[in-house]
Amino acid sequence: MFQTLIIRLSSMGDIIHNFPALSDLARHRPDIAIDWVVEESFAALPALHPAIRTVIPTALRRWRKAPLKSKAEFIHFRRKLHHHQYDLIIDSQGLIKSAFIAKQAIGPISGYDKASAREGLASLAYQHKYAVPRNQHAILRNRQLSAQVFNYKIDDTIDYGLNIPQLDLPWRPAQSYAVLLSATSRSDKEWAEDNWIALGTRLNAMGIRSVLPWGNVQEQERSLRLATAIPNAVCPPRMSLAEAASLLASSQIVVGVDTGLAHLAAAAAVPVVAIFCASDPQLTGVLASSYAINLGHNGAPPSLESVWQATLDGMK
Repeated sequence: MFQTLIIRLSSMGDIIHNFPALSDLARHRPDIAIDWVVEESFAALPALHPAIRTVIPTALRRWRKAPLKSKAEFIHFRRKLHHHQYDLIIDSQGLIKSAFIAKQAIGPISGYDKASAREGLASLAYQHKYAVPRNQHAILRNRQLSAQVFNYKIDDTIDYGLNIPQLDLPWRPAQSYAVLLSATSRSDKEWAEDNWIALGTRLNAMGIRSVLPWGNVQEQERSLRLATAIPNAVCPPRMSLAEAASLLASSQIVVGVDTGLAHLAAAAAVPVVAIFCASDPQLTGVLASSYAINLGHNGAPPSLESVWQATLDGMK
């Protein structure tokens, strides 16, 4: 069996953007066994795709902070990589750090050429280099890279191919619910709280409860404020990535700021409305063959009414 290793370390959105390329590859080359190296905090994500044989976690972020203390861990990681001699290694991230990890494995490395990689120096680590225009969505770049590496043609359908677990979440509303992703690590990406309250109140009037996930203490405080102001809203406990995927997959619609969970909703084929306040969606917005709408752009948040109309359209 032909053995392939994918290097895509982080972040959540970048990892999710690689799933359609993985689905393409699995469909065109069912003879391939595929492993994936990913940052330890995101290891649950590649495991959602049935084409992945083994997820190999790395802790490069943590190791770089304390290289001497992490030496034994790094050696153990390299030994895991050396369990297989790969017929091909694909660095789909195109960064110096991902190229460094690719060099730790055994096998020829493919990736973007100098002009196409996000960090051109990364291409020095590759034996096979491919030109993929940078002025297009990340999902299309990933698909085109894999198609060139394995010599097949891609079609217009975007297939994330995930198997989302159906988990028992006792606090999950029994009736229809929407997931409102208000949490973001950057304050300039936030959408006004009054807008979230108005949106959740309108959904409740339709019999749809709001669930407001969070990831850290500050985000939890925000979710609690919103859940208090929105009738029948739920501020859930901290969730794992698998639990979050299960929550999103069963929702009626997801409305969220520019965050990884919004991309996970698109990957789960749930209707999703993505709100952009301090970034532009052209290259990294939500993209799916199912309902996926991007609103707003850098410095111009979308209005409540435009988000509400897109939400209604997604629930038709």
